[in-house]
Amino acid sequence: MNTQQQWIDLQQTMKIESRAFINGQYQDALDKTTFSTINPATDQHLANIARCKSEDADLAVSHAQRAFEQGVWQDQSPAQRKKVLMAFADLIDQHVEPLALLETLDTGKPISHSVSTDIPGAASAIRWYAEAIDKVYGEVATTEKDVHAFVSQQAIGVVVAIVPWNFPLSLACWKLGPALATGNSVILKPSEKSPLTAIYLGNLANEAGIPAGVFQVTPGFGQECGESLARHNQVDCITFTGSTNVARSLMICSGESNLKSVWAEAGGKNANIVFADYPDLDKAAQETAAGCFYNQGEVCVAATRLLVHESIKDMFIDKVIAAAKNFSPKDPLCPDSSMGALIDQGHKAKVLEYVQLGIDAGAILRCGGDVEGKGAFVSPVILDNVSNEMRVAREEIFGPVLCVIPFKTEEEAIAITNDSSYGLGAALWSSDINQVHRVARQLRAGSIWVNNYNEGDMTVPFGGFKMSGNGRDKSLHALDKFTETKTTWIRLQSI
Repeated sequence: MNTQQQWIDLQQTMKIESRAFINGQYQDALDKTTFSTINPATDQHLANIARCKSEDADLAVSHAQRAFEQGVWQDQSPAQRKKVLMAFADLIDQHVEPLALLETLDTGKPISHSVSTDIPGAASAIRWYAEAIDKVYGEVATTEKDVHAFVSQQAIGVVVAIVPWNFPLSLACWKLGPALATGNSVILKPSEKSPLTAIYLGNLANEAGIPAGVFQVTPGFGQECGESLARHNQVDCITFTGSTNVARSLMICSGESNLKSVWAEAGGKNANIVFADYPDLDKAAQETAAGCFYNQGEVCVAATRLLVHESIKDMFIDKVIAAAKNFSPKDPLCPDSSMGALIDQGHKAKVLEYVQLGIDAGAILRCGGDVEGKGAFVSPVILDNVSNEMRVAREEIFGPVLCVIPFKTEEEAIAITNDSSYGLGAALWSSDINQVHRVARQLRAGSIWVNNYNEGDMTVPFGGFKMSGNGRDKSLHALDKFTETKTTWIRLQSI
């Protein structure tokens, strides 16, 4: 790991690419307009980014569709696409330092997380789907004697991947991996708050051998670029991670255009249930803090509702407060920083407004809050005596705010957990195997963790119930999002 000064030196010598990547080359927005991206830890300007709008979206789609129809990528064998994508993943690994620095400067997250988790995780996602794609087979249906019917999966066409600012590169690659592996043309639309690593991928895609038009990057604002892509009649699929409101608007765009598929992983208000019988409450407290405060709490599956049995509540909260001290905000470029800045000053103000809403509604502030000075820093907040009817318990804050809700019985814990518009993730801590199975079966969420929080890898699907979205990222299940299922029915002639 570099020292803080080495990261600063690298920043000073780095030339930041700020143009869109369309049809295999970098270019300005067609109208030459730009927008500014800001370092949230210092409030300093980083770069002027190409501001793609509807005409840029149209251009990218036309190149993507042409590449798809000409078969420059989809007609390559799975083994050939695998080779190119493996090279793409290797290049991401080889460029870990500049990519990690760009990710930290753009988002405010700790450099240690970018280096150890985010960038390697992005490469791992690409590599996993590259390795998988030549091992996925079709089916032969059981039919009558003189019929041969087989079911095959074909690339869906032009895919638009719209990704958020909290894990810009890794979440992009969760989508790029299966979409590219199955033979589609992909347009990546990064958040206007964190476009730098997505843009950087363009050169790596060229070097890896991904044909022009097959992978493109169009930075810009949602209402100018994202909506144009979402309404485009030559776009066949949208894969999205972000807020529930944007997911809803993307589905409206689909319904008002060509009924393109929309796969959305949206918000969460995830419950972490701690029963009194769990023997290692220190471990549970440490993972409770990490589950809520990691990445500054800017995690869709963050454990933001702590449901703890009333008999251990006060003692357990003290343990969580102690564990939260491991997430004190610090300069993200410090190698030992475990908590950086929120994405921008506007989001910081929103998070602090929610904290005040909780206090006004009767919650008790046990620790945390505003960090004065430059940068969008907020220290871990724990609100005690929260009821599930409060806004802080029902709305996604997307920041380091933990809401503590006591419960008396197993049935009450299940009811409180499920009393939410969201259903992304949930966890429970118990040594009673019967209780574990009873509770896990009844929780309405896409991922259930038992005696841990948010463990997993590329082998298991990720996504939610209810307003947390539809479809799944990761695992072989994600391939279904980017393919069409075709039945070919052949009537055999009798001799």
